[in-house]
Amino acid sequence: MAALKDKRREQFCLEYIIDLNAKLAAERAGYSVKTARTQGSKLLTRLDVAERVTELKNRRSVKCNIDAQWVLNRLIQIDSLDVIDILEEDGCVKPISQWPKEWRTSISGIDVQKMTSAGQDKAAIETVVTKIKWPDKARNLDQIGRHVNIKAWEKETDSGGAELVAALAALAGNLPV
Repeated sequence: MAALKDKRREQFCLEYIIDLNAKLAAERAGYSVKTARTQGSKLLTRLDVAERVTELKNRRSVKCNIDAQWVLNRLIQIDSLDVIDILEEDGCVKPISQWPKEWRTSISGIDVQKMTSAGQDKAAIETVVTKIKWPDKARNLDQIGRHVNIKAWEKETDSGGAELVAALAALAGNLPV
């Protein structure tokens, strides 16, 4: 699919894939701040806009080499983090430079405290990790999954329900009134 002919709708699509926020995308695309929320919501229901957004997301996923397999591999990696990997034998936290890359790239944050102690020859500065903010595993992967459109977290649909409704409607049409 080529770019949309309507330049403002095309700009909306380009802005939307930045953060998946329809209101902000509408504002950045030039829609009124007062009506941006409504306009963004309406734009996403348009078939041409929805198709264009899907195409842009797919292109980005290919370009970034992110797909469903990548997301699932990352989920497994984060789920497999073992706290023993960042602890010394005595239970103290290892220096961050000695942490495995999986830990360094997966935690949400750390709080450190620098302490100065006076020794015989000079003052020594020691950095101590006081708090590790564990990753919100489900939230992080949900956000990645939304960007690559893998639909791993969508509810399953009952396709038999539509068939049943159609059959009942057909029967209703054949019944005398």
